[in-house]
Amino acid sequence: MSLFGLRETHLSGFGGATAWLNSEPLADASLNGRAVLVDFGTYTCIIWLRTLPFLRAWHERYREDGLVLVGVQTPEFAFEHDLGSVRRELTDREIDWPVAVDNRYEIWRAFGNHYWPALYFADQAGVIRHHRFGEGEYEQSERVLQDLLGLPDRDPVRVQGVGDERAPDWPRLRSPETYLGYERAASFASPGGIRAGASRVFEAPRSLSLNDWGLSGGWTMRADCVVLDEAGGRIMFRFRSRDLHLVLRRTEGRTAPIPFTVLLDGAAPEASGGIDLDGDGTGWVDDDRLYQLVRQSAGVRERTFEITFREPGVEAYVFTFG
Repeated sequence: MSLFGLRETHLSGFGGATAWLNSEPLADASLNGRAVLVDFGTYTCIIWLRTLPFLRAWHERYREDGLVLVGVQTPEFAFEHDLGSVRRELTDREIDWPVAVDNRYEIWRAFGNHYWPALYFADQAGVIRHHRFGEGEYEQSERVLQDLLGLPDRDPVRVQGVGDERAPDWPRLRSPETYLGYERAASFASPGGIRAGASRVFEAPRSLSLNDWGLSGGWTMRADCVVLDEAGGRIMFRFRSRDLHLVLRRTEGRTAPIPFTVLLDGAAPEASGGIDLDGDGTGWVDDDRLYQLVRQSAGVRERTFEITFREPGVEAYVFTFG
């Protein structure tokens, strides 16, 4: 049995990586005698993004003590295979530790992993001593790092994420992750229901109950997203949370940013707009990424979100909340 009560499992190699960023490929031999923290993520995952303040702090605090932090970017959506987009996100997020790009899921399968984010803690002999799936329990994770490194107890780091990396407002969060593609769509409220794989003009629902969503205008519902076919298409969602995010990208061949407008309860969000909005509720789809569109500045309550795209060529994937 391991130090932390887990059956001994040895650190899997990273030979399945399709590329390495911030580092030459890391061979098993280069990790001998080093404590290793392996972090599985994908750059549009809000839960993974909210772990980044702690990963940065641990990397800074413990790398001189022998910790090797290895990121693994395993894509959830097809567009996340793009190496340029991964590289952009690492730069924008100030991630400077080695990152293995796992486009074929070979590292994912070698670890038997099933989650974003997932942390695996290995000792100097390459034995995985602890794991953590999802966000939270950061103090416990840091204590594990200290034990693996043979360090005396230190007070855990105190960090506060900003923007879309801020910790969620759990007590008032009442809306779940909601996918828009027909394979995983739920609570779709537009008349006529889901129409897979064909372009169609949707009607907005007359009303929305909490966590219902709908479409208006010309859209095609694909397996993993909805694609706007005509200018003026809208998506609406009845939610309750401090933050609302939406994963968006431009369709292949679109190079110019696509403008959009966000309304909350039929009016400009003003102080409740997210980091990707201007003060009047306007924004632009410029990259394939997660967009923070709402951060309620006053009391969190049930609201109706609406986004209108002024040009076609937008793909929308998943709503997430915080």
